[in-house]
Amino acid sequence: MPTDAPPADRIIVVDDDTSIRDALAEYLGGHGYAVRTAPGAAACDRLWMEAPADLLVIDVMMPGEDGLSLCRRLAPLGVPILMLSALDGVTDRIVGLEVGAWDYLAKPFEPRELLARVRALLRRPRAVEPVAAGDDAVVFAGWWFSPAERRLRDPQGRPLLLSEGEHALLAAFVRRAGRVLSRDALLDAARGIDAASYDRAIDIAVSRLRRKLAEGDATPLIETVRGAGYRFVPAVRPA
Repeated sequence: MPTDAPPADRIIVVDDDTSIRDALAEYLGGHGYAVRTAPGAAACDRLWMEAPADLLVIDVMMPGEDGLSLCRRLAPLGVPILMLSALDGVTDRIVGLEVGAWDYLAKPFEPRELLARVRALLRRPRAVEPVAAGDDAVVFAGWWFSPAERRLRDPQGRPLLLSEGEHALLAAFVRRAGRVLSRDALLDAARGIDAASYDRAIDIAVSRLRRKLAEGDATPLIETVRGAGYRFVPAVRPA
C-alpha cells in the first residue's frame, strides 16, 4: 500500500562484539532506523558499497583495521560518524574527533544517550554536495565567503574585513562544517593566528571571530562543544 512516510535513516553499526552489535541494531531499529551491522572494517566497506548509510556508528578497538583507521578513511565521504570506545580520556576523544568523527561516546553508555546522539547527528545540517578543500567560494546561512580572494559578505551583502588569523580560522571551520574541531586541529589549520600554540590562544581567536561575525549578523555560527572543541553549525554549499 502506498505511503507518504519518509524513508528510515540508514545506519551501519561496526563493532567486533556480536552482543553489542545485535543490541544496538535492535534498539535503534526499534526507534525507526534501518540498521545494518558489520563485525569489522572490511564488512563495513562491503555494506557501504551495497548501499551508503546516513550515519556510521564505529567502535574504536577492533582487530585488524581499527575504528580510528576506518573513520579516517570514511570521513571524506561526509557521512556523520559516531565513535564508540571504552577509552574515555580527553586525549582519546580528541584523537577520535581529529581523524574525522563527528561525535564520541564512551562505553558503557545509556542507550537513551546513544539515541540522543544519533538523533542530533542526523538532524545536523550537511552540505548538499561535499565542499572541496580548495579555495572555491561558498555560502552558509546567507553569508558568502571566498577563501581564495579573502573576501566575506554578510547576509545583507555587506563586506566584512577579517584579519589573516580570522580568515584562516573561518576557512578551517567552513571546510569541515558540522564536525567537531579540537583546539589542536584548529591551531594546525589556522596558521594565521598570531599567538602561542596553546588552548587559550584558540579560545581567544574563536571569541574574536564570533564578535566579528556578529557585526554582520547576530545568528550564532560557531558552537562550543564542551571538553572537545568547536563546531561550525550551518550547512556550507558551493556558491
